[in-house]
Amino acid sequence: MNYLRHHLQQILGLSFLFFGMSHAFVVMAQTGPYPNRPIKFIIPFPPGNTPDIMTRLIAPKLQERLGQSIVVENKAGASGIIGMDFVAKSKPDGYTIVASQGGTLVSLPHTNKATTYDPIKDFSPIALSTMNYLVIIGSHTTPFKTFPEMLAWAKANPGKLTVATNGEGGFPHLTFEHLAKAGGISFTHIPYKGSAAIVTDLGGGQVMVGIDGISGPAPHIRSGLIKLLAVTNKTKISTWPNTPTVAESIPNWESNGWFSYSAPAGTPTDIVNKLNAEINRAMKSPEIVEQLGTYGLTVVAESPEFFAQELIKDYNKYGKLVKDIGFTPR
Repeated sequence: MNYLRHHLQQILGLSFLFFGMSHAFVVMAQTGPYPNRPIKFIIPFPPGNTPDIMTRLIAPKLQERLGQSIVVENKAGASGIIGMDFVAKSKPDGYTIVASQGGTLVSLPHTNKATTYDPIKDFSPIALSTMNYLVIIGSHTTPFKTFPEMLAWAKANPGKLTVATNGEGGFPHLTFEHLAKAGGISFTHIPYKGSAAIVTDLGGGQVMVGIDGISGPAPHIRSGLIKLLAVTNKTKISTWPNTPTVAESIPNWESNGWFSYSAPAGTPTDIVNKLNAEINRAMKSPEIVEQLGTYGLTVVAESPEFFAQELIKDYNKYGKLVKDIGFTPR
């Protein structure tokens, strides 16, 4: 009997030892060097938007360098709020990243009451990656052919100019509100879910004008489906040397956008720094710089600290702008 009891104790002891070793192995597997499983990049807009394009371009390089699959997932809706909120509420472990437009962080929280996240408190800045200008694009069915003619027509026909943007209270929408105030015109805003839908309706004549980043509309400008009326950059763009700036008609007016990567707040600093280094490395590769350049994007590839400073500065800047133009949050 004592022998059986002793033998049973040995078996139980070995079982607990094996369980303990197995449990330790599982814990080690879960807390091994980052990354040890696929990383998901959330795009809060439909395919074809600038964050979508730039993320899909660098994904193969990130996958090669990090040794894990890079999953790019579009979570569009509510002017970007759905995707941003998803990431803000995700586990801060470095496996869920958002690729966003500057507007979803610096202007949308000031203009859209439905915004559920705090851009300063709910995210860990990883990298401010690229900058670009916006473009004023038009349908070939409009009664005006140039940007100055558009301003003149809009002044003569108050409220009849229809303008498409990628969402209510987004950066392009806010930019056109600022332009309209400076140019002395009024317009009817038509919000869309993304660049592709804007281009489709401009091409079909369902809307008169759109304002967007250059990346989505660029191929359709080249194909002749839509026309390029003006750029928001202060100086002319080498890619479109014959296109006027808004400032030629509205002195001292300019507006540029930026695109970035963020993680949920509380993501460990070493993970943020690793992601910053690899995203910047991918962005700075000559072929990526060239490809992004065709979309009007300039690679800046800055540090998390620089991004955090720019985020706070622009958030405050656009908060003031919203008040100055009299925009009522919706």
